Amino acid sequence: MNIYLEAFGIFFKIGAFTIGGGYAMVPLIENEIVTKRKWIAQEDFIDLLAISQSAPGILAVNISIFIGYKLRGIRGSIITALGTILPSFIIILAIALFFHSFKDNPIVERIFKGIRPAVVALIAAPTFTMGRSAKINRYNLWIPVVSALLIWLLGFSPIWIIIAAGVGGFLWGKLRKKEDLKAKKEE
Repeated sequence: MNIYLEAFGIFFKIGAFTIGGGYAMVPLIENEIVTKRKWIAQEDFIDLLAISQSAPGILAVNISIFIGYKLRGIRGSIITALGTILPSFIIILAIALFFHSFKDNPIVERIFKGIRPAVVALIAAPTFTMGRSAKINRYNLWIPVVSALLIWLLGFSPIWIIIAAGVGGFLWGKLRKKEDLKAKKEE
C-alpha cells in the first residue's frame, strides 16, 4: 500500500474516533506508528512528542506534522496533518449544521456527561506512558513535580519552565559528553 495513503488513513481514523484531543491521541498514534508499523523508533517518538508539546499549536496536529515529516518530508507532513484535521473539521461542520435540532435533548446531555471521565482517563494514560519512556524515576521525579508546582502555585509561565528545561538539558548533555571523553582518555 502507498505509504501516503496508509499514513493519511491512520491519522484520519485516529482523528475521527478519538475523543479528548491531542493527549488522548498520543497512545493511539504511538501504537500505530511505533508498535504496529515500526516506522519510528520509540526514542524518536518521545523526542517528536516533546518537540510537538513545545511548539505552538495543537498537539495532535503538531505530532502528525513531525511524524509525517520524519517519514516522507514535506509531503508526508501535509498528508498526516490533513488526516488529523479533516475528521474534526467534518464533524464540527456537521454539528454546526444540525446542533440546533438536538442541543436540548437529555440523552445527548447524558452522553456528553458520560464521556468526561473517559476523556480524563485517555489523557492520564499517556502521561504515565511518557513518564516511563522518559525514564522518570525516584531520582529525577523532582523535575516535573517542581515544574508543575512552579506553574500551579507560583504562577510561573510554562514558557520559562520550557526554556529552563532546554538550557538544563543542554548543559547536562555537555557535562555527560565531557565525562564520557574523560573516561575514554583514561582507558
